[in-house]
Amino acid sequence: MLRAQLDTQVSNQALKSGKLQEVMESMMERLKPEAAYFGPSEGGRSCTFVFDMQDSSALPTLAEPLFQELGAKVEVQPVMNPEDLQKGLAGLQRS
Repeated sequence: MLRAQLDTQVSNQALKSGKLQEVMESMMERLKPEAAYFGPSEGGRSCTFVFDMQDSSALPTLAEPLFQELGAKVEVQPVMNPEDLQKGLAGLQRS
């Protein structure tokens, strides 16, 4: 899961120029998220993408546009869907 908190001043300019929409569309195309959420958080704009990252080496290409274009603070956190959780729990039972 990737969560980004956008810098208000930078994202205001990006909104006016059309860059905000461009960056979000690009993120959606690259991530192909299971879910995507957009809204206010901690007094500013934020977005959250739930997606399957097959290789951690993809992280720079995913995060850099958010850093460079929107002045974002980015967090990436591993999460599981219900099937992943069942698989993980089954592995514990075998231990």
